[in-house]
Amino acid sequence: MVEWTDFERQTIADIFGKIDYETVGAAALSRTLIVYPWTQRYFGNFGNLYNASAIKINPLIAKHGTTIVHGLDRAWKNLDNIKEAYTELSILHSEKIHVDPDNFRLFCDCLTITLAAQMGADFNADVQAVVQKFLMVVVAALGRQYH
Repeated sequence: MVEWTDFERQTIADIFGKIDYETVGAAALSRTLIVYPWTQRYFGNFGNLYNASAIKINPLIAKHGTTIVHGLDRAWKNLDNIKEAYTELSILHSEKIHVDPDNFRLFCDCLTITLAAQMGADFNADVQAVVQKFLMVVVAALGRQYH
């Protein structure tokens, strides 16, 4: 089990209480698909993904990005039991969709950059450390079924 300090718990709650899920989700997933184009293979039925401009305005990408970020609600509301909270999603992604588990980390890297851009000076090193810890715990939980 991961130990969370009061500062970490409060920081995570503050971030998810303030972010615009639609903006952050769309931006983070778009960035992932642009920076790591091999991740696009899971989105073949999402229409035009031929260039960065098309990806950024694709409504299906925006919607799925929002869904992913809302999926993190499960983690921050279950900080003391993230692995169990993500069991079903881990099974879905490993056994049905067959997503490369490294893509979770790539998305989280892009989400971190997106949060930093949205939060500006409030995204200091202490906040980044909390975000990175939180997201890596989520990545580990999502990748649990792959082992």
